[in-house]
Amino acid sequence: MNYDIIDTIVRTAIDAMRNAYVEHGSIATGACLLASDGTLYSGCAIDSVVPEFKLPAEVVVTAKAISEGKREFDAISIVADIEGTYTPDELSYKFLLEFNIQEIILADLKGNTKVMKLEDLVPYKTRRR
Repeated sequence: MNYDIIDTIVRTAIDAMRNAYVEHGSIATGACLLASDGTLYSGCAIDSVVPEFKLPAEVVVTAKAISEGKREFDAISIVADIEGTYTPDELSYKFLLEFNIQEIILADLKGNTKVMKLEDLVPYKTRRR
């Protein structure tokens, strides 16, 4: 994946993160999903007082694209407002795996990015929301 595409989807994820609703202690995250046809989708974390309804950005953006008829994806960028590297939790990982989103770009607000394959996330400790 080339630098321009990575830069675009990371910046789009950062913009989406600004809309995160995290009133109940969740981490502010934003995501940008690149569909195989080149369409970009963005989404943010949506918190809830009901733990079962806390939605991480990577799930929100994937559901948004699927609800608009997309089924094939090239990459997803996930940005979090935390120190260090954010990694999707186990449920999000399984959701991304179901839709075969293989290229994962993890980024922070300092401009650090890590491009990984989905299966490379397995050794990372997942973060609960």
